[in-house]
Amino acid sequence: MDAPNPAAVEPAIAFEAVSVAFGRREVLRGLDFAVAPGSFVGVIGPNGAGKTTVLRLALGLVRPTRGAVRVLGQVVHRGSRALGYVPQSLAAEPDLPLRARDLVGLGLDGERWGLPLPSRTRRRRIDACLERVGALAYADEPVGTLSGGERQRLLIGQALLTDPQILLMDEPLANLDIRSGRAVIDLIATIARERQVTVLFVSHDVNPLVGVLDQVLYLADGRAVLGTVDQVVRSDVLSQLYGRPVEVVRVQGHILVFAGPDVVPLEHGELAAHGRTRSTAGHA
Repeated sequence: MDAPNPAAVEPAIAFEAVSVAFGRREVLRGLDFAVAPGSFVGVIGPNGAGKTTVLRLALGLVRPTRGAVRVLGQVVHRGSRALGYVPQSLAAEPDLPLRARDLVGLGLDGERWGLPLPSRTRRRRIDACLERVGALAYADEPVGTLSGGERQRLLIGQALLTDPQILLMDEPLANLDIRSGRAVIDLIATIARERQVTVLFVSHDVNPLVGVLDQVLYLADGRAVLGTVDQVVRSDVLSQLYGRPVEVVRVQGHILVFAGPDVVPLEHGELAAHGRTRSTAGHA
């Protein structure tokens, strides 16, 4: 029997000449790429590059001005349970009367009116998900008393409760310390590998993700390029993407990106203002 043709495999997510404009401002211009099933893709770029808009397009929350977005071969629509979404963070007051398990349970019935009916099956599913993300020990604690890393695990658990084929993560490291961020990355990488889940992971900085990425989707100036880190995070590729001279340097295992002509470092993936020097340790 002939081996299957990889090119014939339906992409998990495909953008077909997608452009998006909000009023007179064009945020994305002609994005054309396909993400293979089971891939871990880092979505990298400066503020305002359209990273969150890419996720919202995949979720069906934003419609393209031109082009089409397909998820698992179908034109995208809102409310697909094939997609799981993890927001940047969860703000909660300490006295909020919501337990950790209740927050995770919203992934099953949060879109319905009224209180969910108790059932053993529902509880087992929630407990299994809490255990999977390492949150079972604080399942009955009020959400408002938990740390940022603990809350992020709950949000991941909530997104996984319906067994999605695609997981969209919108800057989940933004409010975490290095240790908590590393734990979240390792957790998502393990889940993606074990369940063959496709992951789009938005981040300003590519460095924490380098060890787990299959590809990087780099956005700048309304455009994007998709490929491996070595294919994309290069001086020639980023210079063309940004439309100005960019230099990529690798130092002690970290990727640093500089903008010319005066070699001004980039901070958290953003093009620094001309003539202003910033810290580059661990940033891209």
